[in-house]
Amino acid sequence: QVQLVESGGGLVQPGGSLRLSCAASGITFNAYVMGWYRQAPGKQRELVATVGNTATYADAVKGRSTISRDNAANTVYLQMSSLRPEDTAVYYCNARLRAGGLSYWGQGTQVTVSS
Repeated sequence: QVQLVESGGGLVQPGGSLRLSCAASGITFNAYVMGWYRQAPGKQRELVATVGNTATYADAVKGRSTISRDNAANTVYLQMSSLRPEDTAVYYCNARLRAGGLSYWGQGTQVTVSS
């Protein structure tokens, strides 16, 4: 049974920082590209960042976010700083098989940026 369990969301003031974590189980972690996506109310889900052998970032978060993975712990992280109200969204962890064909999602964690 595949599980992706996100944690670390919450309420943060503009300019603040958060670190999201996603613990994976039931998959061969190294075989997957791990990613973070987000979905704001009334908007489509969008890519935030992915990490396989290298990291990629959406323009909206580039320079403010760092994605990393700990293969020994089967965990992927998203460190976000200089947070803005427009970063408010539910953040979802994704595991996508490098060879293609399989993709899994976590249940999401809410990030709210507000004063």
